[in-house]
Amino acid sequence: METFLGIDYPTLWYLVVGLLFSGYAVLEGFDYGAGSWHLFFKKDLSRRIAINAIGPLWDANQVWLIIGGGALFAGFPVMYATMLSAMYIPFMLFLLLLVLRSSAIKFRSAEKMLWWRKTWDIVYFTSNVLIAFLLGVVLGNILQGFELEENFSYKGGIFFSFLSPYAIMAGFTTLSLFMTQGAIFLLLKTEGRLHARLTFLLKKGMIFFISSFAITSLYTLIFIHGVTDKFKEQPLFFILPILAFLAVANVPRLVSKKKYFQALIFSSLTMAFLLMLVAFQLYPVLLPSTIDPTYSVTIYNAASSQKSLGIMLTMVVVGAPLLAGYLIFLYKTFNGKVQLDDTSY
Repeated sequence: METFLGIDYPTLWYLVVGLLFSGYAVLEGFDYGAGSWHLFFKKDLSRRIAINAIGPLWDANQVWLIIGGGALFAGFPVMYATMLSAMYIPFMLFLLLLVLRSSAIKFRSAEKMLWWRKTWDIVYFTSNVLIAFLLGVVLGNILQGFELEENFSYKGGIFFSFLSPYAIMAGFTTLSLFMTQGAIFLLLKTEGRLHARLTFLLKKGMIFFISSFAITSLYTLIFIHGVTDKFKEQPLFFILPILAFLAVANVPRLVSKKKYFQALIFSSLTMAFLLMLVAFQLYPVLLPSTIDPTYSVTIYNAASSQKSLGIMLTMVVVGAPLLAGYLIFLYKTFNGKVQLDDTSY
C-alpha cells in the first residue's frame, strides 16, 4: 500500500474528507444557526439584517458540502453508497430543505406583501432548524452503527428507524451548537436594538447547548459500546476531549467579556474538536455494523484504487491553497456591520 510521509493513502483521504466536513460544519454552522433564530426577531428590519449578515457568504459556504460529498464519493464509494441506502430518508429531506432554504433567502424580499414575507420567514426558519437537526441525527446514527450484513447490505428500517433516542439527542446537540455559533456571528454583524436582542438570545442558546451537550455526552459514555476503548489504547489522545471541554468552557467566558470574535473562534474549535473525537473513535471504521464488526465499512475495504487516491491527493495539494485564498478574500471583503441598501435581500 502506497504512503505519503509514512501515512497510507486511505488514511490521508480520511483526513481530507474529515477536514472538508469540519469546514462545512464550522462555516455553515453559523449560517444555519443564524437562520434558526429568525422567528425570534419580531421586526421585518431585524429579519432582513439577519439574512443579509449571511447573504454574501451562505452560498459560498455550501461549496464545502459539494466538495466534501464529491471527495467522499471519489475516495470511499462503498461508504457513500451504503450510507445513502441506510440514511435515504434524512438525506432526501436534507436536500429538499436546502432547496427551500435557498428559495426563502432569494424570494422573501421580492414582494412587500406581509403574508408573502411571513410565509418565507416560516420556511426559512423551519428549514434551518431541520437541516441542523438532521445533520446531528446522521452523525448520531453513524456513532451507533447500522445493521450491515455481508457485502455491506443494509438490513435496517427505512422510514423512521433513523430517529433513535440517541440520534435525536445528537440532533438537538448539533442544533444548539449551531444556534450558539449563529448568535455569536450575528452579534459581530449587527448593532443597536437587534444587537441587544441577540445578547439575550445568546444566553438562552448557550444554556440550550450546554444542557444538551451534557446529556448526550453522558448517554454516549454509558450506552455507546466501546466509546472509550481507543483512548485506553492510546492515552495521548485524551487531549482531544480535554481540548473540547476547554473550548466549550471558553465560549461563555468570552461572551461575558463581549469578545465575540474570540468566542466565535472557540465555538468553531468546539465543533472541530468534537468532530475529531468522532473521527478518532471510529478510525479506521467509516460505518460500524451492529450485526457483526467484520461487516463494517472501513477506509480500506471502501476506498478507491491506490492510483485514484494518489491522483486525487495531488489535486488536493493544488486546490486547497486556492480554496483558502478565496475564503480569506471573501470574508475580508464582507467584513463589518451589515448595511442595507437597494441590492440587499
